Amino acid sequence: MRHVIALDVGGTGMKAALVAADGTLLHEARRATGRDRGTEAVVASVLDFAADLRAYGADTYGEPAAAAGVAVPGLVDERAGVAVFSANLGWRDLPLRDLLSRRLDGTPVALGHDVRSGGLAEGRLGTGRGAERFLFVALGTGIAGAIGIEGRVEATELGHIVVRPGGAACGCGQHGCLETIASASGVARAFGAEAAECAAAVAAGDPRAVAVWDEVVAALADGLVTGITLLTPETLIVGGGLAEAGDTLFAPLRAAVEERLTFQKLPLIVPAALGDTAGCLGAGLLAWDLLSLEVTA
Repeated sequence: MRHVIALDVGGTGMKAALVAADGTLLHEARRATGRDRGTEAVVASVLDFAADLRAYGADTYGEPAAAAGVAVPGLVDERAGVAVFSANLGWRDLPLRDLLSRRLDGTPVALGHDVRSGGLAEGRLGTGRGAERFLFVALGTGIAGAIGIEGRVEATELGHIVVRPGGAACGCGQHGCLETIASASGVARAFGAEAAECAAAVAAGDPRAVAVWDEVVAALADGLVTGITLLTPETLIVGGGLAEAGDTLFAPLRAAVEERLTFQKLPLIVPAALGDTAGCLGAGLLAWDLLSLEVTA
């Protein structure tokens, strides 16, 4: 059976699948990145995982994967196939596409940005399906986004919009970036416990948690209004770990965004449909798209 490898590389773990042409997930697996052992160990883990997936596919489905799609965090030069920079994984200017293709015996490889890949999946398979313009925002350890316009999806650095000038220092070198406040790590710093614990405390009416959450929602609404003004999406899709708070997040967020808008049209603000599988599914779409381009060429 013809299939592709889909691999989503995160800061601490990797999610992978073998994906059929109709989008069926034939096989799923997860593995640690080995980040605690250094950059070389991370690269080795990625290459080994991909090779094991290829071997499994060949043994189980009678042929090796026709292509592979890999989504990685940080700065990515997708055309060159280079993972330019990732603070979490410690690499710089890593020719990951070529390394993977050689390890996979010449299998064609598509390299993509993790959030763009997640946005691609949400746009084609999830909540953004049918929307001409959507903004996908992932609220995880950091904050990143992707804009979808008539089927094309591009990554955005929404998390580095400055919403509180002179605020907390951000790893990007600025102060008061959106992700210093409204990411899961920002919530954890402010509350002194994991973001999920803060959300639960908010639902229980804890005053300290509510104060933290109110600032998170306010900062997030400020950042999203900037994104809405620049990109005019008809649908705004919010995913990532923080979105798992459900109505504890979405009810006040919708109200805060609406009250900040003046001339802008309020988009539909909805939770992502694909959860933490979006990046992996998007990587699979990148692989199938690559094969489609090769046939067209």
